[in-house]
Amino acid sequence: MDTTLTPPLVFVSSENVISGWSDGAERLLGWSRDDVVGQPLSAIFDERGFFIGSTGPQDLDAEKVPSPDGGSVWALRGNGRQLLEEQLELTFGNADVIGAWDWDIDADRVVADTRFAQAFGVNPESAREGLPLAHFAAGIHPDDRARVTREIEAAIAGGPAFNSEYRILRPDGSLSHVLARGRLVQAKGHRPARFPGVLFDITARRVAESDAQANRQRYRSLFEMLPDGFCVIKMIWDADGVPVDYEFLEVNSAFEKHTGITSAVGKRVRRDIAADHEQYWFDIYGKVARTGEPVSFENSAEALGRWYQVQAFPIDGVGSEHVAVLFSDVTDRRRTELALKASEAEFRTLSQSMLNHVWTARPDGQLDWFNDRVLAFSGKSAGELAGNGWASIVHPDDLETAAATWSAALGANEVYQTEFRIRRADGRYRWHLVRAVPVKGDGGEVWRWVGTNTDIDHAKKNEAALADLNATLEERIAERSEQLLLSQKALQQSQKMETIGKLTGGVAHDFNNLLQVVAGNLQLLSRDVSGNERAASRVDNALAGVARGAKLASQLLAFGRRQALEPKVINVGRFVKGMDDLLRRSIGEGVDIEVVVAGGLWNTLADPTQVENALLNLAINARDAMDGAGKLTIEVGNAFLDDHYAATHADVSAGQYVILAVSDTGSGMSPEILEQVFEPFFSTKPEGKGTGLGLSMVYGFAKQSNGHVKIYSEKGHGTTVKLYLPREIAEEARETVAHTAGPAVGGTETVLVVEDDDGVRNTVVETLSDLGYRVLTARDAQSGLSVVESGVAIDVLFTDVVMPGTLKSPEMAKLAKARLPNLVVLFTSGYTENSIVHGGKLDHGVELLSKPYTREALDRRIRHLLANSRQATQRERGAATNAPAPQEERLPLKLLLVEDDFLIRMNTAEVLRDLGHDVIEAGNAAQAISAAETTSIDILLTDIGLPDMPGGDLAVAVREIRPGIGIVFATGETSMPPGADPSAVLLVKPYTERSLKLAVDSASGRETGAARS
Repeated sequence: MDTTLTPPLVFVSSENVISGWSDGAERLLGWSRDDVVGQPLSAIFDERGFFIGSTGPQDLDAEKVPSPDGGSVWALRGNGRQLLEEQLELTFGNADVIGAWDWDIDADRVVADTRFAQAFGVNPESAREGLPLAHFAAGIHPDDRARVTREIEAAIAGGPAFNSEYRILRPDGSLSHVLARGRLVQAKGHRPARFPGVLFDITARRVAESDAQANRQRYRSLFEMLPDGFCVIKMIWDADGVPVDYEFLEVNSAFEKHTGITSAVGKRVRRDIAADHEQYWFDIYGKVARTGEPVSFENSAEALGRWYQVQAFPIDGVGSEHVAVLFSDVTDRRRTELALKASEAEFRTLSQSMLNHVWTARPDGQLDWFNDRVLAFSGKSAGELAGNGWASIVHPDDLETAAATWSAALGANEVYQTEFRIRRADGRYRWHLVRAVPVKGDGGEVWRWVGTNTDIDHAKKNEAALADLNATLEERIAERSEQLLLSQKALQQSQKMETIGKLTGGVAHDFNNLLQVVAGNLQLLSRDVSGNERAASRVDNALAGVARGAKLASQLLAFGRRQALEPKVINVGRFVKGMDDLLRRSIGEGVDIEVVVAGGLWNTLADPTQVENALLNLAINARDAMDGAGKLTIEVGNAFLDDHYAATHADVSAGQYVILAVSDTGSGMSPEILEQVFEPFFSTKPEGKGTGLGLSMVYGFAKQSNGHVKIYSEKGHGTTVKLYLPREIAEEARETVAHTAGPAVGGTETVLVVEDDDGVRNTVVETLSDLGYRVLTARDAQSGLSVVESGVAIDVLFTDVVMPGTLKSPEMAKLAKARLPNLVVLFTSGYTENSIVHGGKLDHGVELLSKPYTREALDRRIRHLLANSRQATQRERGAATNAPAPQEERLPLKLLLVEDDFLIRMNTAEVLRDLGHDVIEAGNAAQAISAAETTSIDILLTDIGLPDMPGGDLAVAVREIRPGIGIVFATGETSMPPGADPSAVLLVKPYTERSLKLAVDSASGRETGAARS
């Protein structure tokens, strides 16, 4: 504020602080501007009414005039000494202050400063000398002059202080709004009555107010013209500061239309309109008022029965209780949406019930929904087909036409109809009629498309066939004849495959019968040519041929064999490092091998042998892919497969795994090959270079171990195969007994061999005896348990897993171990799906030697188990030597031999008679029953497949006649007939004289003594 002019003026703020100080005030009181500005007024004006100058108190006249900013201006005058002109030379630096005047009422002389005079177009010099009031009144706007005159007269007459706003016409023709403030000063003594005052320029304020009024008017017009509802509300809070209601302060004309509320201004929602209005409305608006953050939302007002789309924003600043709300009633739209959703649900339910493919698309042609028929047919997910993804299942030759027709239909908003081939999940294409109809609104705009695919493959083929037939009938007849021949061949092949099972039980059975005839005659002939070396050699050769035939028959019965896994807790990283030499020898020096094992590697539960086989298979495949030269990287680490990965890959569970990755720098594989790499017998190697089973074995091992295998490859960039094995928390099984190769060493321990197959049992007995072991035998589990319970010292129980009778081998072994705690048990089996193998893994603590096995493998396993047993008991145990049981006296037995094949019956009867037994022959069941009724017999030896009655039923009938007899079933089958007595003996054809003798002895109860070596 500029106070450099001479009038003694003091400017005081609304807080009574000195804010301005003129040169005249400094001259009158002696204080400089720096001394007093910022000081309270009381520093220069005491309670007695004296002004405090630099030299002491002074008695001065002062005129106080209010200023527009709430403060005041004090005009000082020396008491009786200073001229009136000095007091009235008012020039202010404040832009709002024009000047000051002092009117001597009696003399009608107005003294004014320069700026005051200039504002009214009066000569400043004359104004300082004083002029009549009329000179200044002439500058007041004519429309305001009379009013101002009345207000001056009222102030002089003793009314309120003069405070008037009016307009003045400046000399330059401009119009200014001014505020004049003054008061009557009554005459004192010789002093005349005065009327001093100050003039303020309020033009800018009036312009601003005018603009604000115009803006308010525009706002109000806009406010009223808005099609949406608009209101200003005041929030109502409870004592805890929770918003509980609001009052309408302003509403526009559309408010009632959108709410149904009339005369809303002044009303509260809960108090006056809807007591059950939802609390979330108050919470939302309360938050806007308190935080100053605008919000947009859509909610239902169930108390009003409507849905609203709302924008709410604060007004009057943060923390104000006022909130402006712009809203629109979207109830109809919401109802339409709900109806549309219901319609959509009905449509989709109907679509799912249809046999046709059904799909929908957006107005722009992007497909967005498919019924289950589409997904099942294509093998694709909805995400893969959405948008333009449907093109991936269209035949490449049809895609361009299909896409062009679809684009044309979209452009014209017309029905889309065409025919093209769609790929099925198995890769085959089928013709479909594809049709889509646009769903349009009332204005003709397309809302969506609904389409169907109808399978017309048969019709297309028939149509093409008919057209082709009409064009080339003779050629088609010839081709059809050729097709019929091919179909007949295919049918024959199919029929042949279907009868493989019957060949196993039927053809193999008959083949064994024929071998039995040949074998029986050759065995008889061998006695007749005894001493003739040339003839004996020929008989031996013929018997060898019989043996080969028997082996061929057994192969017909064996469709496949699955390895039983023996999982152990292993550290794959340590395991792989231990295979380094083996790997380098296997893949050659031309391949650089790098092994990377991550730190903190987890353990896994897996069969070490199968891990080794899998790694070798992968390494050899990699070597072949690199043509023997390149880099092979083997990585072992920890991995976590998440739920998303598990959901997108079949037969894998989310969780922690140990990963074994094998990468090569070979030729890589195309996507087409990758789809088949795990299929059995599929190979990319030249014929004779591979079996196509390597990756299949890895895949099968991974699945059997509850793991996962994944292959990554790109043509020209190599291949990576990742084998995932589940993490195992248990400690690593570091102790591994090596089964070293080498010659069999044998022993002197006693081995009980339990085997129902005579040929196998005889071979095992001879093998173990040759190795020095003492051998006891039994043909079934019950017989084996009887040997154990007899008290004979036994070191090893070697038993087949699958045995005839009610007592199974695992139960027999358990009972034997209970009686003989130090007994070593070793199972053997030709296949693994049985009672000691579950999920492809051996039961805990079970030792299995899979058939076929070598003499050395059998001996190594027995020696290994005996060594472990001795180690466990921590004592040396000498080989048990049992004196042979005294040979019991063998009395001749009476056998009823029932066999419909004359040659077999004749040969078998002759062998039995040579063994010293009496034989009654019967060709069918009726003859056998008749013989049993009239003759006492010890053993029934019968074929199962008799012409008039199954052998099993015959055995039951004869047992009813002769309850105590023994039963022997002689058959080409490998199992007992249904319902057979547990004590019955199975004699598998072709059988030898020895196996026949053992079967008879077993059925008569003589087996233990007869089978000892």
